[in-house]
Amino acid sequence: MSDADVSQEPGFVTSKLIPVMREAVVTVQMILFKVLKASVHDRYVDQVEPYHTHLAGAVINNLFGTQPLDTAVAVFAGSNRQLVERELRELSSCCSHLIPVLTDALRMKTICDNQEGIHSIPSLLMAKALGLLQEERPLPLPSTFMIQVRYLAAEHGLVEPLLAAPPSAGSPA
Repeated sequence: MSDADVSQEPGFVTSKLIPVMREAVVTVQMILFKVLKASVHDRYVDQVEPYHTHLAGAVINNLFGTQPLDTAVAVFAGSNRQLVERELRELSSCCSHLIPVLTDALRMKTICDNQEGIHSIPSLLMAKALGLLQEERPLPLPSTFMIQVRYLAAEHGLVEPLLAAPPSAGSPA
């Protein structure tokens, strides 16, 4: 993060950085959705789509404190509150490999929300209660977080992998 990205006031992130950080958070949500939907599909084989999609979406919306864009997901979540809560409690075991990036994404979302006057600490507290928040984990710089998310998204087939640029003709090999 450069000096241009951070003001002299502690905790202040420029408005240029917030949308980029939010995009990385949404990418983490997409990765979690993909993993959780596959897990839900394997565990609820007697159900047909869109059940798996709605359940995974409802869990992620609840975890990140976001409103669903699809009204069908909101209806599903309201009608299946106990199921959504059970799936939230099971996230730490079925998605344990994602806990570090979930920790970072939830913290980055809270920072972005705070800069925009939104109170989202309850999402962090819920994640802590669910065993999804590694409190001892150091908060990465935004650039480190975004690069980490990009690599993870490539591993999950959501984006193309980053490739190193070939050396220019005039540079030493």
